[in-house]
Amino acid sequence: MTDFALRRRMMVDTQVRPSDVTKFPIIDAMLRLPREEFVPDALVEAAYIGENLTLDGGRVLLDPRTLAKMLDALEITRSDLVLDIGCATGYSSALILRMAQAVVAVEEDDALAQAAESALARTGSETVVLHTGPLAQGAAAHAPYDVMIVQGGIEEFPQALVGQLREGGRVAALFMRGALGVVRLGIRKGDEVTWRDIFNAAAPVLPGFAATAVFNF
Repeated sequence: MTDFALRRRMMVDTQVRPSDVTKFPIIDAMLRLPREEFVPDALVEAAYIGENLTLDGGRVLLDPRTLAKMLDALEITRSDLVLDIGCATGYSSALILRMAQAVVAVEEDDALAQAAESALARTGSETVVLHTGPLAQGAAAHAPYDVMIVQGGIEEFPQALVGQLREGGRVAALFMRGALGVVRLGIRKGDEVTWRDIFNAAAPVLPGFAATAVFNF
C-alpha cells in the first residue's frame, strides 16, 4: 500500500524547502493536504513528482515547487479574499483555503470543475466557492480580491482581471514566451498592474490568456 504521507513529506523536503519556501502555513498545508485526491486515478502514483502533472485538455497541475514559491511571494494572510484562476481539480484552492479568509476558484472546463467539486468535498474544503466560467473573466460577483493567482501560463493579463483586484492587491502569474517562462508578482496601482520577476518556470498557456495578435499592414 502506498504511503502517501511519506511522499508528502518527501515532496516538501526535496522540492519545497530547498526552494527557500519556509513559511509555516504553506509547509503545513502541503504536508496535510492529500494531493493524490486531486489527480485522476491513472496518475495517483505520480501525484508527488516534481514536475507539472498533465491533465486532459492540455491543462496541468503546477509542480509543487512552482506553486509553493508563488504562494510564498503572495504572502497570503487570514484576512485575504483570494481568486484562484484555473483551479483545475482544486488542489491549489484547497491549499490556499488553509491560509486565507476565503477562496473563489474559477474553472471553465466542466469535467475539471466536477472533479474539483468532488475533491474539495472529500478533503473538507467545501467552503471554496467554485465558479464555472471563462478563466479570463474571473468572478466579478465576489470582487474586489486582495490576492489573485493564475494556475498556468499566460502571455498577457486581461484588463477584466485588473478591475477585480483591489488597489494595492497582489497577483502572481507565470508569463510564457515560447517554451520559456517567468513567474511575476504584480501589485495593482490605479488601472494597471506593476510587475516584477520572481523566478523561472513553465506551463501551457491557459485558454483566454494568449497574447492578442497584432497585424501590421
